[in-house]
Amino acid sequence: MTAETLRQTVPAAWLPWFTALLVLVLAAATAEGLVQSHLRHQPYDWRAYAASMADAVGRRAVDALGLSITTPLLAWAWQHRLQTIAIATPAALALLFLGQEFSYYWYHRAAHRVRWFWATHAVHHSPNELTLAAALRLGWTGKLTGTGLFFLPMVWLGFPPAAVFGMLAFNLLYQFWLHAPWIPRLGPLEWLLNTPTHHKVHHAANPEYLDCNYGGVLIVFDRLFGTFVDLRDDLPPRYGLTTPLVTHNPLRIAAHGWIALGRDLAAARGWRCRLAVLFGPPGSTHIV
Repeated sequence: MTAETLRQTVPAAWLPWFTALLVLVLAAATAEGLVQSHLRHQPYDWRAYAASMADAVGRRAVDALGLSITTPLLAWAWQHRLQTIAIATPAALALLFLGQEFSYYWYHRAAHRVRWFWATHAVHHSPNELTLAAALRLGWTGKLTGTGLFFLPMVWLGFPPAAVFGMLAFNLLYQFWLHAPWIPRLGPLEWLLNTPTHHKVHHAANPEYLDCNYGGVLIVFDRLFGTFVDLRDDLPPRYGLTTPLVTHNPLRIAAHGWIALGRDLAAARGWRCRLAVLFGPPGSTHIV
């Protein structure tokens, strides 16, 4: 498999379904804003909505360039795979789902704890209110920073790249509804699934809520690895970044994490400090 064919991770037969789902997602995000502002007469930040839509368009434009630093490595992993796992049985599909969830958990955890990845992921946490539109704000540089490396072991084990990244697309689609803060707790499902309640905590900038609830569809890996934090009745979440980003300019939103990273790299002294800036956790100081 060549790097070019590996880029085609979504089978052509799936494209009409993805297009229909995208239309539904956009309609739901817009309807939420209309209901909140016109029926409930509550404030809704339409400028943040527009910024999120602009971010989504910009991401698609960047993706259309076909640039990815991990595509050659994924192609190599597929060429040297240990076996070929056909997604033809319920057991194989379940294994694909669990493997992708496990990989996504560690990607998402690294996206919060490694500044190189956080420079992109911070875009998703930049809205100062949690809305369905905020789910579409994901940043433009994910494929340029190596996030695909977290899914490389699954390809090497023998899962087809189209299946791995198709399941990842399902994971991200599931997470859309998690950004609806008006959905209440879901009872026993809260123990197994990632829910809007858990995702409120994940998006909160309160010190008590930082760096937790990394799961995609499931919350079980957070419970297993000690990163689960439940919502407290006495501590309402404050959404956004620890230092709030107040701009609605999509270019500044996309670039602000990289600008800050570049500034700290320029101030760092010595290679050890520079590596700490690049790969240490966000918020820590390693510039001297």
